[in-house]
Amino acid sequence: MHRIPTLQDVLRARQVIAPFLSPTPLVRSRGVSRLLGCEAYLKLETVQPIGAFKVRGGLNYMSNLGPEDRARGVITASTGNHGQSIAYAARQFGVPCTIGAPEGSNPLKVAAMRELGAEVVLMGRDFDAARLWVEAEARARNLRYVHSANEPLLIAGVGTLSLEVMEALPDVEVILVPVGAGSGACGHCIVAKAINPRVQVIGVQAERAPAVYRSWREKRLLEEPSAGTLAEGLATRVAFELPLTILWQGLDDMVLVSERELREAVVGMLEHGRTLAELAGAAPLAAALKLRERLRERKVMLVVSGGNIAMEQLRAILADATAP
Repeated sequence: MHRIPTLQDVLRARQVIAPFLSPTPLVRSRGVSRLLGCEAYLKLETVQPIGAFKVRGGLNYMSNLGPEDRARGVITASTGNHGQSIAYAARQFGVPCTIGAPEGSNPLKVAAMRELGAEVVLMGRDFDAARLWVEAEARARNLRYVHSANEPLLIAGVGTLSLEVMEALPDVEVILVPVGAGSGACGHCIVAKAINPRVQVIGVQAERAPAVYRSWREKRLLEEPSAGTLAEGLATRVAFELPLTILWQGLDDMVLVSERELREAVVGMLEHGRTLAELAGAAPLAAALKLRERLRERKVMLVVSGGNIAMEQLRAILADATAP
């Protein structure tokens, strides 16, 4: 069993990443507030150096590596944003980095990982197929394997987002956060709940990739045969022990959203929030629209976890939205 990170671990992570990252904006959105009938705030992780919240975890992880591990290099599996995080942090600390990504990955994210200096190998039909290849490569090449979910340092790092939220908006009532493997939601369960136990943390998964949703509901780790969502940040088909242990203890609810609801939320973020979000980053708005009556007149924070949407995908979403 992996050690569950604490609020103290997150406070320590904030000291570690402070030289590299500034706090991201937390803005009250008049347009989203009107749309939802509540007081809605957006946490804009889209302005991070890699365009996504994951960079917090990568920097915390890499800063804690010893000289021997830094010299031999790291390897990880990713659909894009986690890989960018590890690649970005590896470049900061001079660590060789290899990333296994699924075939057909978001080309914007693949190019970004390579621009950051990582060796990117496209392998397998989805994240978990790439992950199995990475685990074999780690053993064969004696590389330090960075698991994207079962890693306390990554969770403590991304938990710094929740620290910023609770300091800027201590009376927030509901936090909506996208869930792939679940590290972002875990951060809020650890931090927000420790600071204000009354705050509700609600996770959002894609209907076509519900492994964590089903595992959380059924109180056991489950695996899906496929993860068919176009929201690559949500496209996991295996639930992992550490994040689920944290979510079982601290998450208040989890909502599934359809592909159409995700696409409509990307348009909604543009139209009402004046913000470009990738499908996973728009997932909290998709869930908020489903929960509108439950959220009415409450103070709600939506985590816009990333903005790395490929132009081809964005054009298709906008064309669909404007079709007669």
